[in-house]
Amino acid sequence: MINKDLNILHNFNVLYLEDDESLLKHTSDVLEDFVNNIYAVKTSKEALDVLLNKKVDVIISDILLKDENGIDFLKHIKNKNINIPTILTTAHTDTNYLLEAIKLKVENYIVKPINLKELLNTLHEVLLPIIQEKEIRKNNNVIKTISAITDSKQVEIVKFIINSLDNENLFVASYTDIMEKFSISKPTLIKLFKDLAEKNILVKVQHKTYRFNESALENI
Repeated sequence: MINKDLNILHNFNVLYLEDDESLLKHTSDVLEDFVNNIYAVKTSKEALDVLLNKKVDVIISDILLKDENGIDFLKHIKNKNINIPTILTTAHTDTNYLLEAIKLKVENYIVKPINLKELLNTLHEVLLPIIQEKEIRKNNNVIKTISAITDSKQVEIVKFIINSLDNENLFVASYTDIMEKFSISKPTLIKLFKDLAEKNILVKVQHKTYRFNESALENI
């Protein structure tokens, strides 16, 4: 079996819904070493609250919860247009549950008792396409942004900006920070930022902080 690079999980937030408190704690304790944030909850009400207030990249949910059903929870959030990759865990291989999961386009399921290595590998399989899609979009953004400027010297700086964006599409750096990395004069750098701002591609939100406006590239 090919060893997967589990380091890619570090940038993702996981919502884990499990009513077995012991299993919830044990699995969460392991996952927190691999992911950015793990939101561990015991009820669908708590899970929905997390979804409405936190950034969640993937859901792990038990099917049979106390007095409720993980499948019904997924139907509920999809009806609210919350579409997040999901891994179901279950102690049962009931065909009806699996058919419901297929209808909901659940990415994967794991049969209990949970094998943590299998769970981590499954998370990798589910999240890898998201990373690949981000990389493709990032490359497209570089190409489109470069086409919006004329000075070829600025291409590397555009690449640097886009590659430095955080999950909120924010870029944080001063002119001095950039000039220390690249051989570019301050007037040229200021002109680049001004050009990008005029095209609404890079919007200053506060001191040394800029938001990359991906939607502005649609008109380029």
